[in-house]
Amino acid sequence: MRPNLVAGLDIGSTKTCAIIAEVAGDPPKNPLVKILGVGQARSSGVRREVVTDIEGTTEGVRQAMKEAELMAGVTVDRVYAGIAGEHIEARVSTGVVAIGGDEVTAADVRRVQEVARAVVVPQERELLHVFPKEYVLDEQRGIRDPVGMAGTRLEAEVYMITSAGTAGQNLRRAVQRAGYRIEALVHEPFASALAVLTEDEKDVGVALVELGAATTELVIFRDGKLRHLASIPWGGHAITNDLVKGLSVPYGEAERAKETHGVAIAQLVDPRETIELPGPGPDSVRQVSRELLAHIIEQRLDEILGMVAAEVDGAGETGKLGAGVVLTGGGASMPGATEVTQRVFGMPARVGTPGAGLTGLSDSVRKPKFATAVGLVMYAASRTLTGGSGTGTGFGESAMGRLVTWLKEFF
Repeated sequence: MRPNLVAGLDIGSTKTCAIIAEVAGDPPKNPLVKILGVGQARSSGVRREVVTDIEGTTEGVRQAMKEAELMAGVTVDRVYAGIAGEHIEARVSTGVVAIGGDEVTAADVRRVQEVARAVVVPQERELLHVFPKEYVLDEQRGIRDPVGMAGTRLEAEVYMITSAGTAGQNLRRAVQRAGYRIEALVHEPFASALAVLTEDEKDVGVALVELGAATTELVIFRDGKLRHLASIPWGGHAITNDLVKGLSVPYGEAERAKETHGVAIAQLVDPRETIELPGPGPDSVRQVSRELLAHIIEQRLDEILGMVAAEVDGAGETGKLGAGVVLTGGGASMPGATEVTQRVFGMPARVGTPGAGLTGLSDSVRKPKFATAVGLVMYAASRTLTGGSGTGTGFGESAMGRLVTWLKEFF
């Protein structure tokens, strides 16, 4: 595997997506992420973002990776894999150090971060990320970068994200059986944020809502920092189950109807329009109002987004999100999804589509459902450029360079 190759692997409840990319351009001054290959396979061993069948998951990983390798014309042996679900937990930890000199140095910042993260992680948990949340210098709060400032006492609050240890172990086993090694596990909504959010949005406040098949993930950024995350145990499967009951069709037919004719707002549909669905007898069909299909979808999506909005309110972030809501995931592509989101949250909303800062086969991944996989290769590229440590100076003004600068304090 060439050192400038990176691979991202998004193992979801309905699909497994693999992307192989190359760190190209003129790193470190002008790094670029060049998409070389994309592969997809159906997932049969994952439920609610957790592996429940090792063999089924392994087969999905093998198919997606082989397809991506065939398209790219290269082979890889290491991947950056995403992880999400209800087992993800976050906690705030605090560290304090004394400043020895006249001003705060980068060494002081590293030292206070080490103190803050030096907490005992339970044996059954696995530490994924440690994000700086806020610095306090001599009781002055809200400091984003204390380097160069005068003071005697530096305090740091960090946001620690952990996952269930068994969830990570089972992912590694499935990927290893497919012939690959996981270089690092990355929180999936955070990876999606790397692919679709701008620096301005993260600065003024934004909620990223990932509409997945089994869960809906939420991450909130403000002042350039990650402020809150949550996982709602409802997603596209809940909508499909409602269609099964409301339209009296098998699950597969309900899923096809949703993907082919689904609309998130009934008002967007002509009341006279109908769609064909299987009838009660063999080879029979019946006409069903498309407005009824849209009404069922709208009701469930409204409920799911309402739970996400309640989570935002409970976190004390309502009214602080100047950039509104950004939707990703497969459900974000449905017509009317942004309108429902704007109505539920009472703030602007847009669909997050990856592609900024990418070259090569970038058109192949310009869909919300690829946000996580694209974010994983961007994360992997940033680690490659910094030797896996994330430390060092910035890398110019390119999109990838700003990403490396933004990530460097997180490792």
